Amino acid sequence: MTTSSMNMMSKIIFYEERNFQGRSYECMSDCPDMSSYMNRCHSCRVERGCFMVYDRTNFMGNQYFMRRGEYADYMSMMGMSDCIRSCRMIPMYRGSYRMRIYERENFGGQMYEVMEDCENIMDRYSMSNFMSCNVMEGHWLMYEHPHFRGRMWYMRPGEYRSFMNMSGMSGMRWMSMRRIMDSCY
Repeated sequence: MTTSSMNMMSKIIFYEERNFQGRSYECMSDCPDMSSYMNRCHSCRVERGCFMVYDRTNFMGNQYFMRRGEYADYMSMMGMSDCIRSCRMIPMYRGSYRMRIYERENFGGQMYEVMEDCENIMDRYSMSNFMSCNVMEGHWLMYEHPHFRGRMWYMRPGEYRSFMNMSGMSGMRWMSMRRIMDSCY
């Protein structure tokens, strides 16, 4: 089975109420605004694949990683203060992982190449923060605290020249990062 056909099988079902009650909406791709499908969302079930869910429309606000499983009351489980407003399907990826992190904006200053999970950027690279990155291969989750804790941000392949200028990231510091591996599928 090809990667594109595997991605077509990704599926998440959102429910208006806790414990999979109320109206539901099935999603198999990105959805920038769920308000046209349901008024609120308080539980979900990921049947296949992985998704990022957001508490604001257009993939904005706090982000939460969802892998296959049931989330009967994800708001209390994850400390969400609001309900899901948008979601992004994370494509299955089977290849190498590579990212360059830079201590300053616009790829300035010291650069390190990362190819595996990093529990603590300060310990490994003696960096208290990094301000830009180039995700060359793979899909990654960035965390605001060491050991993959705190708020997270999904990074797909591309250039991220300034975290300060990215919506919702002003003042964020990234202290650990993890590859999104096939094992989540």
